[in-house]
Amino acid sequence: MTMQKKLLQGIGTMISMQDVDADLTPKKLVFHQDKMRLFHYKPMVTNPVPVPVLIVNTLVNRQYMMDLHRERSVIHTFQEQGLDVYIIDWGYPDQSDKYLSMEDYIDEYLNDAVDTVRKETGIDKINLLGIYQGGTFSVIYSALYPEKVKNLVTMVAPIDFSTNDGILYSWGKYLNIDNLVDAFGVIPGAFMNPGFLMLKPFLLSLDKHAGIIDNLDDPDAVRDFLSLEKWLFDSPGQAGEAFRKFVKDLFQANLLVQNKMELGGRTVDLKKIDMPLLTVLAEQDHLVPPASTLPLNDLVASKDKEIIHFPGGHIGTLVSSSAHRKLAPAIARWLADRSAPDGKKGPEKRESARSKSSPVN
Repeated sequence: MTMQKKLLQGIGTMISMQDVDADLTPKKLVFHQDKMRLFHYKPMVTNPVPVPVLIVNTLVNRQYMMDLHRERSVIHTFQEQGLDVYIIDWGYPDQSDKYLSMEDYIDEYLNDAVDTVRKETGIDKINLLGIYQGGTFSVIYSALYPEKVKNLVTMVAPIDFSTNDGILYSWGKYLNIDNLVDAFGVIPGAFMNPGFLMLKPFLLSLDKHAGIIDNLDDPDAVRDFLSLEKWLFDSPGQAGEAFRKFVKDLFQANLLVQNKMELGGRTVDLKKIDMPLLTVLAEQDHLVPPASTLPLNDLVASKDKEIIHFPGGHIGTLVSSSAHRKLAPAIARWLADRSAPDGKKGPEKRESARSKSSPVN
């Protein structure tokens, strides 16, 4: 097919295509507080993993990145593997939220979500799975409330901010966050998105558009492209005070890895994290380089620790076919192997929990 015919067919495909849907997996709203909502996805197996998992998403993107479409839905894969999944949707902060602090997000919203899951399921300790900034929040939470966390999984989560491997880390160290927050109150997502795109413009822009041109005659490829674009630019703003502390305490002072960060008058001591820990990093991550993620394993008291090296980029850990086929099942198996309720032995034989997870190749 000539390029001209391919372009014409692609234009016709886009014109005929309805609005791209995402977040299609059925879920139930079980709790809400201010703009935060907590949803539940029921497991799809008759013998589910007994300990539920709460997914803590980043604030800068919507939670449906894990459920863009069925063929590459991490949520759907977790369900198939028997996980009982809850997820937090932080919503869209507006100017009434500009004074929200990290204490509000972690000690109030996240803690209330955890307690809701514990109450609904009757499980004292639940599994936490934190993504990017949500991974950092989950680490802080697990250090402050270890009695409520059974297993901790972090995915491409920034922990050690001393590295200069990524441009984002260099920018963060010199960002005048006070002027930015004082000017905006809530930092608009539309303001932050161009900054992320500039971090690696060829791969994030030129390369992906060249790829879709090669596949304009494939309706599924066009739909995948449009659904990812919809998610990328559906960016909530950042509550000013919480963002101020995140930048100052982490990017600029790197307090977390020094056990000097304070939240609500308490010191965040990573040695309080003693539960099993799974760290997922992306080897080609330009946003959260491995140098920022890896140190966590040496800073906690956990004896059961494992690292999964994903051979791809930041977003690929959630939306790629490899994430759907390999990474998500590996995470589910790791959790299943460690999710017998306290005081009980795990099932002697489970299809999803027979072997320990290994690095994704």
